[in-house]
Amino acid sequence: MSATLLFICALGVITIWYIAHRMRQQSGLPWATTLASDVNDALPYQETLIAHEYGLMGKPDYVLQRREGLIPVEVKPTRRAKQPYESDMMQLAAYCLLVETCLGERPPYGLLRYANHTFRIDYDDGLRNDILTVITSMHTARQQSASDRNHHTRSRCRGCGFATQCEQSLFIETEEDDR
Repeated sequence: MSATLLFICALGVITIWYIAHRMRQQSGLPWATTLASDVNDALPYQETLIAHEYGLMGKPDYVLQRREGLIPVEVKPTRRAKQPYESDMMQLAAYCLLVETCLGERPPYGLLRYANHTFRIDYDDGLRNDILTVITSMHTARQQSASDRNHHTRSRCRGCGFATQCEQSLFIETEEDDR
């Protein structure tokens, strides 16, 4: 009886390990200690990162601890593209800046996970300068009385938090949209 019980326990452990291994592979993320997660409350760093000097706050989906250093990860689970979108790269760069400022360690790169690919985005001086320029532009735009819409995509307007207040919105809610 004890040999059968031992066999069943061993089989259970192997099955759990196999499922965990497959899930990690399917996530597209490297094996690393996860220090923070915006999707898991059981990890050590759960606070929103705030860099007052840049007027910036946010929380990466994950922060991994690898031998190269701290690595912020942004996950876009439904996005499929051969190249990363510029806006996603800027979001990841902002997370790199937040990790650098708040956790005291400059990430060498960040990971941008799409449904079908993981992009490694180097956080070099050029990208750091780009995100600082974007942040400055955003602060300047916020100080103006109004900002013009910079796209022609109805779905972006539909998902915008200012759609109901925006005079330039391409999304006008109708009864059909409610169904």
